[in-house]
Amino acid sequence: MTPIDWLIVLIYFVLTIGLGILLSRRASRSMEDFFVSGRSLRWWLAGTSMAATTFSIDTPLYICGVVASRGIAGNWEWWSFGISHVILIYIFSKMWRRSEIVTDAELTEIRYGGRSAAILRGTKAFLFAVPINCIGIGYAMLAMVKVVDALELWQSLGVNPGENIKIWSVIGVSVLVLIYSGFSGLWGVVATDFFQFFLALIGAIAVAIVAVNHVGGIHELIPQVQQVSDLDVLSFFPIQFSNGSFGWSDAAGITATTFSAYLFVQWWSFRRSDGGGEFIQRLIAAKNEAEAEKSSWFFNILHYGIRTWPWIIVALVAMVIYPDLADKELGYPKLMLDFLPPVMLGLVVTSLIAAFMSTVSTSINWGASYLTNDIYRRFLKPDATQAELVATGRIASVLVTVFGAIAALNSTDITTVFRLVIAIGTGPGLVLILRWFWWRINAAAELAAMLGGFVIGLITSINPEFNQLFSDFGYRLLFISGTTALLWITVMYLTPPESDATLDEFYRRARPGGIGWKRQRERTGITPAQDLTQDLLKVVAATLLLFGTMFAIGGFLLLQSLTGFMALIVAVVGGFWLRQLNKHRPISMAKPGLE
Repeated sequence: MTPIDWLIVLIYFVLTIGLGILLSRRASRSMEDFFVSGRSLRWWLAGTSMAATTFSIDTPLYICGVVASRGIAGNWEWWSFGISHVILIYIFSKMWRRSEIVTDAELTEIRYGGRSAAILRGTKAFLFAVPINCIGIGYAMLAMVKVVDALELWQSLGVNPGENIKIWSVIGVSVLVLIYSGFSGLWGVVATDFFQFFLALIGAIAVAIVAVNHVGGIHELIPQVQQVSDLDVLSFFPIQFSNGSFGWSDAAGITATTFSAYLFVQWWSFRRSDGGGEFIQRLIAAKNEAEAEKSSWFFNILHYGIRTWPWIIVALVAMVIYPDLADKELGYPKLMLDFLPPVMLGLVVTSLIAAFMSTVSTSINWGASYLTNDIYRRFLKPDATQAELVATGRIASVLVTVFGAIAALNSTDITTVFRLVIAIGTGPGLVLILRWFWWRINAAAELAAMLGGFVIGLITSINPEFNQLFSDFGYRLLFISGTTALLWITVMYLTPPESDATLDEFYRRARPGGIGWKRQRERTGITPAQDLTQDLLKVVAATLLLFGTMFAIGGFLLLQSLTGFMALIVAVVGGFWLRQLNKHRPISMAKPGLE
């Protein structure tokens, strides 16, 4: 890092803090302005913010580690969530916007009633705001520490850092994030997210281009990758075609059980099955239902269609250039340091800092929204003024940042922590889906699923004996999902259903489709605002379009023409089908009950 590189980083910090201060007055008007931007976000801003949230500084490092240890097919660990993200577009986005809530925890006292609903809301708010959220902040900070170390940022300033200085340098950046997110709330988060996302994306593409050119181009890279690993690194699926039939690849970096769990279990069992807290916050903040649906589509395009391949290409180059690198996750920052010239290095380092700041700012604001709306206002001071709630939100932001720093001090490996986040969030997903479409789901069932999944996931991850027993991550996911399901189903049938008054009120607000609310349709006389069958067909078509497009791009980039053309056919079929489905006359959104 030369002085010009540091100047670029400094200018970025000044602009970010300045934007946060500029928007602070707008965020101070009310709690809704602070946490959901006054429900006025346009689709392109909400969608970009969702994509920026998932692009932290840990992401390219994590993918370098995944590709080196499990091949490209190892990315199904996060690709599988694309299924739930497509479902979010057509099934959940509009219902979330219709709910008119501030946090997803608030929905529990609309969907359920009585003391059990209040307990669920408070428990969920604390669990998501502190342990789950702060572990996520912690591994983002861990990645920042690794980048600071690998890029020798302190050495470039003439300082010989100890381990404590590295940690505190990251915490210092987090304090800067806290300043603008604490001042400006979600307004500042989404505004900076927009610029941070495209800066981070340009940085990732720049590293990919420079890295590929260094090894002589993509035509030289592909055969070299195949020589440095015994894995079937370049395969998008851990299967092979031989003797006229498909079979499991002996060189696959993941087991058949783990891959099956990714593809058939993880996306519906995880706690984000109906959206996920940060995404829900953006959907709730969207200007209207149509904008919420568009924002979900835009996020999917950015996250899967555009960002996937620059990261993977850099990971492949890192395998070739640093075949003996002990910590494979450091391949990304080492490529930056070794091959980027001044100015470009400053811009790319700034892009990684931007990626870090966008994720951490979202996590801070999201966690603070639970502590403020679902604990302070709900249980401690229901009559708090808007000024008091905004002040509480800022204090809560400080607490979340501190807990995140503590988590960072106790983390060592990004991939391990990422799997811990998945494990402790697995289990409640099916309940979160069914509560929208089946009247029998009650608060006790959701509470059992949430706590059961968290405890079982934590024990199987940190207990040495269980960790060894479930060394195959697929078995771990299956065990957590199955045990949690057995628990919540038992609890549900041992406890009474919600009252008709509670169910009627939820149905009036959300207006879900399907047969699970037949009784409420008859009682209220209100027609659903959703054609569930039609929307499920759209989900299938859109899934073909999204994954077909993603694999077509990857196939052609990595010189796998057959894969590219086959994926392109899938994408075209999915796109044409989706277009035909969209011509179907939608259910009227006129006043409920007048159709």
